[in-house]
This record gives sequence, C-alpha cells and structure tokens, in this order.
Amino acid sequence: MSEKELGKKWDRCLADGAIKLGTGLSLGIVFSVLFFKRRTWPISFGSGTGLGMAYANCQNELRSHYVLHRSEKEQ
Repeated sequence: MSEKELGKKWDRCLADGAIKLGTGLSLGIVFSVLFFKRRTWPISFGSGTGLGMAYANCQNELRSHYVLHRSEKEQ
C-alpha cells in the first residue's frame, strides 16, 4: 500500500469518526433532554457508540488491503 492510499484511508477514517461522533453526541443530547430528565449518560452512550462504530469501520478499511479476495472460479 502506498503512502497516498494510506493517507486517503486515514482521511476517510477521521471524517467518518467526526460524523459518527457528532451524530451520536446529537442524538444523545436529544434523548437526554426529551426522555431522560437531562441525565448525562445518554450523551456519553451516544458518543461512545459513534466512536465505536467509526473505530470498527476504520479497522475494516485499514485491514482490507491484507484480505485476500478470491474469485468465484477459485472457490
């Protein structure tokens, strides 16, 4: 994998992480205000879920180079 490809993958991972963290944080705030009497745990849960999803996606993307893809003929 070249440096350019790795840089693009890291950029996608960071952008995905920012989007998922922001979405989880926003949903956590909304649920905290509307349903849970302004408790802080929905905000933490939403943020953690967003970061966890982003981490899993980045892990998959960065490992995809090492996964061997077999064609239908070889199976």
